[in-house]
Order: sequence, then structure tokens, then C-alpha cells
Amino acid sequence: MLQYAKLWLNLKSDRRAVTALEYGLIAGVIVATIAVGFALLANNLSDKFEGIGGSL
Repeated sequence: MLQYAKLWLNLKSDRRAVTALEYGLIAGVIVATIAVGFALLANNLSDKFEGIGGSL
């Protein structure tokens, strides 16, 4: 029982997993932002290239 309490206290003070989770969330937000931006700009960019191709 004493080993369980020591292990629990050590895990409670370990912050490495929290930091990794925060970095993962930040990376996820960046990827989502890039994906949404690309999706919004893709149609507009496609229309521009079609216009250029039609004028050639």
C-alpha cells in the first residue's frame, strides 16, 4: 500500500505528460487552421487558374 501511495505522489508531480499534451494540442490547432485556410482558398485559386487558362 505504501508503494502505491509513493507511486501516486510521483505521478501527481510528474508534468511531462501534460507538456506533451499541450504541444500536441497546439500542433493540432495549427494543422486545423492550415487545413481550413487551404480549403477556403482552394476554390478561389482554382477559379483564378481557370480564368487564366480560358483567356489563353
